[in-house]
Amino acid sequence: LRSASRSLNDNATILFTSGSSALPKGVELTHANIRANIEMVKEVFPVAPQDVILGVLPFFHSFGYTVSLWFPLINGLSAAYHPNPLDSGAIAKLAALHKPTMLLGTPTFLLKYAQRIPAESFSSLKLVVAGAEKLRASVSDAFEEKFKIKPYEGYGATELSPVVAINLPDVGPQKGGKTGSVGQALPGSAARVVDPDTFEPLANGKQGLLLIKGPHVMKGYLNEPQKTAEAVKDGWYVTGDLAVIDRDGFITLSGRLSRFSKIGGEMVSHTAVEEKLQQAAGLTEPAFVVVSVPDESRGERLIVLYAGYEGTIEELLAKAKAAGLPNLWAPARGDFYKIEKIPALGTGKLDLKTAKEMALKLAAVEKL
Repeated sequence: LRSASRSLNDNATILFTSGSSALPKGVELTHANIRANIEMVKEVFPVAPQDVILGVLPFFHSFGYTVSLWFPLINGLSAAYHPNPLDSGAIAKLAALHKPTMLLGTPTFLLKYAQRIPAESFSSLKLVVAGAEKLRASVSDAFEEKFKIKPYEGYGATELSPVVAINLPDVGPQKGGKTGSVGQALPGSAARVVDPDTFEPLANGKQGLLLIKGPHVMKGYLNEPQKTAEAVKDGWYVTGDLAVIDRDGFITLSGRLSRFSKIGGEMVSHTAVEEKLQQAAGLTEPAFVVVSVPDESRGERLIVLYAGYEGTIEELLAKAKAAGLPNLWAPARGDFYKIEKIPALGTGKLDLKTAKEMALKLAAVEKL
C-alpha cells in the first residue's frame, strides 16, 4: 500500500541545535523550509552547472544538510564529500581530484586547511563561504594568503534552515559585502532589530535584538511548544543575537545576548573581550574563552579560560588595554585560568556550556 499523501509542511528533518550554551533542542524543518532556503541561496550564489561543491560539513549540521547536500542535488551541481572535516590530507586529495569551485565551512576548518593543505589543492576554488561562528580577520587573512581567495562570512541558525545572510563578491557598482558584517538578509526574508525588553522596532544603526522572518523559519521545537512560542513571535524568529542593521541592509552582529554581562551598569561583551585578548596575544588559533560567574559585590564577574598562550597575564592585560580594552571590561588577574585546551564542539564552535561548568569549578563559585 502506498503511504498517505505528504505535504510540503510535513517535517523533512529534525536537526538538533549545537548545545553550545544549553541542552540541544530538536528543530523541526519542513520540506517547504528547506526548499525555500535553497531558492533564497540560489538567488545570490553565483553558481553554474559546471560548479563543484566540496562538501566537508557533516549532514547533522544544518549548513551541511541544506547547502552541501540538498543545494547541489536540487540544482544539478556536482559535489565531492568527505565525512571528516578535519582530515586535511584526505580533503586535499579529494580537492586535487575533483577540482571544486565552491567550499563551505566553518572558520575553524578553514584555519586548519590554511595550515595543512597545499595551495595547489584549492587552486580551482572560486567561492569560499564561512559560517557557524565569527570569521576572525586573522583566519580570513591566513586563508587568503595561502589560497589567494578571500572567504566570505555568512550567518545562519538551525531554526532558519539555516542561511540568513551572506557576504558576496561585488557585482559592478552593487556592493555584495561589507567588512565586519555578515551580509544582507537573503531575498524573500526580512530582518529587523528590536529593543530586547519591549520588542519595539529600532531605527537603522541602532543596536538591538535581531529578528528574522521568512519561509525558512522553522516549524518549531520537537515536543516543546513553550520554547517554540518563546522563539517565534508573530512569525519572527528571535535569534538571541544583538545586531545593527545599516541603511543598506548589512547586518553586523554584536554577539549573543547571553554572552553579555552587566558590570558596573555597563553591558560587557564576552566576545569583544576574547577578541582583544586574542589580538594582544598575537595568536591565530583561538586561545581564550570568556564566561561570567556570579559575584556577590557586582552581580557578575568575568572568568577567562586560556590555552596556548605562554606569556604573562600582566603583559597580556597591558597590551589588551593599550589596544582599547576598557578598564571596566578587563578581567581581574586572578580570574585567568590555564586549561589544557579550549572546549569546542564537533563543528569547531565554542562549547560554552562546558566552559561555564569549568569556570564555576575553577573559580569555586556556586550557581545562583
